[in-house]
Amino acid sequence: EVRLVESGGGLVQAGGSLRLSCAASGVTSDYYVIGWFRQAPGKGREGVSCISTRDGETYFADSVKGRFAISSDNAKNTVYLQMNSLKPEDTDVYTCRILLRGAPRSVCVAGLYTARGQGTQVTVSS
Repeated sequence: EVRLVESGGGLVQAGGSLRLSCAASGVTSDYYVIGWFRQAPGKGREGVSCISTRDGETYFADSVKGRFAISSDNAKNTVYLQMNSLKPEDTDVYTCRILLRGAPRSVCVAGLYTARGQGTQVTVSS
């Protein structure tokens, strides 16, 4: 069974930074895609950023391009989301999802996934 555990959320002032981690266990595929999602009340679910462990291909939503970075440590089966220049509108519960094989757009745009985590709260104060 594939399981995901997120960490790294918290409270930060606007303009600050946070780094989220998503650790996967039980993965038997030779590669996978992990992505971060958020869904604030009254807003649709948004695929924030996704990365493939096969070739490092990434996807970023327009709302975070230039501010967020995503990376993976394949030896640890962990993906990191570095969030810089945070804005109050980035406040949300961030959930990671994994798709065994596939491509970043399959997760971030099409919404396909094998498993998802419980989420971690990010709050940005103005």
